[in-house]
Amino acid sequence: MKRIELLAPAGDLERLKVVLLYGADAVYVGGERLGLRANATNFSLDELKEGCTFAHNLGKKVYLTANIVFHDKDRIGMEGYIKKVVEAGIDAFIVSDLYLAKYISDNFKTVEVHISTQDSITNRDAAIFYREIGASRVVLARELSREEIKEISSIPNLETEVFIHGAMCTCFSGRCALSNYVTNRDANRGGCAQVCRFAFDYDSNDKFTLATKDLNMAIFIKDLIDIGVSSLKVEGRMRSLYYLATVIGSYRFLIDSIYDGTLTDDKLLEYQKRLDSVANRDTTSQYFNHLADVNDQYYTGRQEVSNQEYLGLIIGYDEQMKSIVLKERNYFKVGDEVELFTPTGEIYPYKIETIYNEDNEKIEVARHPEEILKLPFDKKLSGYSMIRLIKKS
Repeated sequence: MKRIELLAPAGDLERLKVVLLYGADAVYVGGERLGLRANATNFSLDELKEGCTFAHNLGKKVYLTANIVFHDKDRIGMEGYIKKVVEAGIDAFIVSDLYLAKYISDNFKTVEVHISTQDSITNRDAAIFYREIGASRVVLARELSREEIKEISSIPNLETEVFIHGAMCTCFSGRCALSNYVTNRDANRGGCAQVCRFAFDYDSNDKFTLATKDLNMAIFIKDLIDIGVSSLKVEGRMRSLYYLATVIGSYRFLIDSIYDGTLTDDKLLEYQKRLDSVANRDTTSQYFNHLADVNDQYYTGRQEVSNQEYLGLIIGYDEQMKSIVLKERNYFKVGDEVELFTPTGEIYPYKIETIYNEDNEKIEVARHPEEILKLPFDKKLSGYSMIRLIKKS
């Protein structure tokens, strides 16, 4: 039986490497044209080639987003750009325009066509239509129930992709004009200003927002596997390395444990809490079990607290001092209890007893982001391992 795919976002080459090393089976990225994340770094052709080579060497895949709402001027040079990114090695396009979907499926047989969530696919007949014009996969609207996902996932010769984690659009699957009206930035052509997160005055004492809570489907992963979903998608091409490593690593553990029959209720709860701990907003399962209601949205009193548990990225090992070398992210000090964690799933509890700066001088407190520091540790850890503070319950 083919295992379900874990699909991760990547806004740049470093993020691509991190999510693949932490367990994603495939990654979706934006190129220099045609994507909906114009404010992300995105990938040049050379970076795309390097990313595809890195992924393919691991037996994994790269999908390129080309899902803006097309205007005539967007077609200028489009055919040449598509040819170049196919030659760079991508495995699939994620598209929303019908003409583009048909054009790619007719002319580039080595890549797949996946229909974007921007097309708001909410019914079986629409999904079959996309299959008939050459799509191998549809990314379902985020507003579907368990039963609706199951129905569409039963269509022969068509894969379904479902969002499982991250930010939700206030409007239907990304079809939003708020950004256009309020900031003159077109959300459907890559310029979303996230106006739904703005706080608006509604009386002299309080604010009002349109914002939804984030999505977290950790407790329903087995359900999605059982009903035949092909790919589980995480949102967040502009998220931090720590966020992506934690989220992808957690879902990798959950998926593998489900298939192996080793997932316990305690472990599920532990990983759900870990997923919640890296989010700035509350999370819910949104539409999966019920029509989203007041409990799935913010109206007033919303707070988004910056996460401070990520302490640093481990960038090397000092053999002479038998110490890991890290680039600091957030404040920590002697006496803190932390965890070192790796892309391959090892977690090492660690109490900080000694901190060395870059000049090998002992210090008591690390308070300067980007500073290079050393911590005594008797084992060299793999690249992109990280360190986080253990939260006291």
